Amino acid sequence: MNHSLTQPRTSYTKVFIGMGSNLGDREENLRSALRMLSKENASRILGCSALYETEPVGYRPQPPFLNAVVCVETGLDPERLLDYLLQVEQLHRRQRTIRWGPRTLDLDILLYGEQKVRSHRLIIPHPRLFERPFVLVPLLDLAAWLCEPIRQAAREALSFLGREGVVRYKDAGWAARSSMAQN
Repeated sequence: MNHSLTQPRTSYTKVFIGMGSNLGDREENLRSALRMLSKENASRILGCSALYETEPVGYRPQPPFLNAVVCVETGLDPERLLDYLLQVEQLHRRQRTIRWGPRTLDLDILLYGEQKVRSHRLIIPHPRLFERPFVLVPLLDLAAWLCEPIRQAAREALSFLGREGVVRYKDAGWAARSSMAQN
């Protein structure tokens, strides 16, 4: 892993990262990603949602996903965090051949503190955050760390969308079993 991307900043921000996998050992892919996130020297994992099994969105002929959301406190700016997450995906042999297609690992920055980012590479908050129950359900597992406007918007969106197709697979303890090195 190229740690030159991970030079710490002086301030830290709470970030919510969506995680998904539907190829290979899905749960191990997510555990491995958590281990890598916990080893990133400018970040600390604050908590992880339960694990949810969900039907694919968009491209349908593929296996179901396991999804979770992790809350991280990081000193990385949004672009450097994105670079780090893309490296983690590549180490898990992520291939981008079909939009919304099957993948060993998908890591998305959902929220970066209360900042809004819009660049050619990155949009924060995630542009489809409030359209996807498979993101909202695990995000609300971490509601204690969400600022109130986001928490309320997530609850309202989920009440409109419903929880259909989002099934609890394992409780939040699955993440602790990943042997994460808590800072």
